[in-house]
Amino acid sequence: MGKSLKEFTAENPVDRGRVEGHKAKMLSAVRAYRLRELREQAGLTQSELAERIGVGQRQVSKIENGDLDNAKIGTIRNYLEAVGGELSLEYVMGDQRMQVA
Repeated sequence: MGKSLKEFTAENPVDRGRVEGHKAKMLSAVRAYRLRELREQAGLTQSELAERIGVGQRQVSKIENGDLDNAKIGTIRNYLEAVGGELSLEYVMGDQRMQVA
């Protein structure tokens, strides 16, 4: 006879830290994929975009692979403007929100 969900989870506890880690990686991959889509919709190669915003192609590749933590805000702003958008930066604390840039 099969186990109930309650019995299964009691025997196999969920590691919330691991789940949150995977969730963060997935969200990063989705964001990176969307950035690449925006660049492609603008009809730009990574090299063309890099030249427009004054960085190397490798930096554009890093951004599109989710390495946003090491990118300068100005670089991300220039990237978004080059593909037809803009950057909005917001400070969030609890339920308080304030647009910074």
